[in-house]
Amino acid sequence: MPIEYASVRVVHKPWGVSDLRPWSGIDGTQDAVGELWFERADEGASKPALLLKLLFTNEPLSIQVHPDDTFARAMGMLNGKSEAWYILSAKPDAKIGIGLKHRVTPQDLRAAIRDGSIVELVQWRCVATGDVVFIPAGTIHALGPGIVLVEIQQHSDATYRLFDYGRGRELHEDNAVAVANAGPLRSGGRVARLTNERTILVASRYFVFERLQLPAGSSWALLAERETWMLVLDGHAAIGLKAVSVGQAVFANGGRASIEVGANGLTTLVAYPAAAPVAGLLQMLGEPSIDLLGSTPVPESTGVSKVRT
Repeated sequence: MPIEYASVRVVHKPWGVSDLRPWSGIDGTQDAVGELWFERADEGASKPALLLKLLFTNEPLSIQVHPDDTFARAMGMLNGKSEAWYILSAKPDAKIGIGLKHRVTPQDLRAAIRDGSIVELVQWRCVATGDVVFIPAGTIHALGPGIVLVEIQQHSDATYRLFDYGRGRELHEDNAVAVANAGPLRSGGRVARLTNERTILVASRYFVFERLQLPAGSSWALLAERETWMLVLDGHAAIGLKAVSVGQAVFANGGRASIEVGANGLTTLVAYPAAAPVAGLLQMLGEPSIDLLGSTPVPESTGVSKVRT
């Protein structure tokens, strides 16, 4: 199975940062960088179902909401956008907005968008390194400053802004009200340890998001029968014939590849489109094979979850 280095698209944002280390050596001093998008290097390759990003916030982002598949398709798009965040770092007072403090009517939501009081309606929560946030389509959400995170999402850029801190960009009142679940988000689901090496961060109908922690010097087989993204958080390894280290991402699809872990071990995030974790995704070499088609059900999670190491 060919392993592809992911190419990186730099997205400049007014709320971005100048220093992306240790995740990237890109210099943002002349034009702040808000996002890095990991994409297939071959522009002619088929479009993936998922989009993997790094986000860097130095100012608050807009308060926004994404449509579900039904609404998006009615508007001529391929699909909606549910997403998940893994917090890589957060300043002590860093906060995210997720859901509203209480349910409001569409009329009240319109009024809050128009007069800016939507900021007070949003449920703001402190976050810390290792937190996991699942944001189903329709959830009103926002990011505050001082956060670096990994985002995995359905491949869509459908975003409706409700508030933008006076930056002068367009707001999308009608569509935002139409798609928003204008109330609290139910409490976060549980993070599940599948094996000693695999932790299931999010299992939704659109994707599974995992963290792998592989010991130094170990050898593994990655059995990626479907689109699979990997982003290195710590350590280094050879995946197939590709050497990878912190901040690098690879794409795999359709077969088996070896993972030879370096002297410092390897921690990665992995994401793939599926409704449940694939039991046979990772196999230590020399161990009995696992049914490649097997899967382990994990309850769908929402909200903020904590990862225990």
